[in-house]
Amino acid sequence: MSFDDLKRTVLDVNVSLVKSGLVVLTWGNASGVDRKADGGRGVMAIKPSGVDYETLRPDDIVVVSLASGKVIEGSKRPSSDTLTHLELYREFANVGGIVHTHSLHATAFAQAGCEISCLGTTHADHFYGTVPVTRALTADEINGEYELNTGKVIAERFRSGKINPDEMPAVLVAGHAPFVWGGTPKQALENAIALEYVARMQVETWQINAQIKGDSRLNAISQLLLDKHFLRKHGPAATYGQAEKK
Repeated sequence: MSFDDLKRTVLDVNVSLVKSGLVVLTWGNASGVDRKADGGRGVMAIKPSGVDYETLRPDDIVVVSLASGKVIEGSKRPSSDTLTHLELYREFANVGGIVHTHSLHATAFAQAGCEISCLGTTHADHFYGTVPVTRALTADEINGEYELNTGKVIAERFRSGKINPDEMPAVLVAGHAPFVWGGTPKQALENAIALEYVARMQVETWQINAQIKGDSRLNAISQLLLDKHFLRKHGPAATYGQAEKK
């Protein structure tokens, strides 16, 4: 993929964050990666810091080295979350796109330090179980390389919980907001839309039946139903959608 193609893809996803209602003001960013570019070292394209989405153009998208984080192409400063994105790409080998938003309901769960339980099949179609929350960053982590440490705390949560990032393409950073990913930037966008929707659905479900919130026996669907819905879309024998033409 050429840099121009990668930048256009990343631009389209960033603009779609606003159209999808996931972002207000400049609260968010999306990136994409080409792991074969730059002599096989890989590059990441990401939204520039603080630039209004309405004025964003392909040439504004910044391309940085996946290995060093140095700017390869672009005259603007990359997003302040660049080091978080880079750390996730380095840790999660199959990720091709990352979306970070401060969408209302998912961010509310992050601020509350509350995981999003798998209450129904809508959730199970996208996320294989409970969407995890990280621990809070320490004072040293905040005062140090904050954005890099945010990525490290996310990776730590997945390692300690033995969570597969390919099956759980989302995380809630405690006191902050969600980071969501996928095999492509477009898939990351779709997962970010789904995350916000299931977070809202959980809040609505709690309002209808408060007992579900407090009773661990009721706050998740069965493993059998979770497997059925997730694996029919994402498993090796997935049956959802149309078969690719050979």
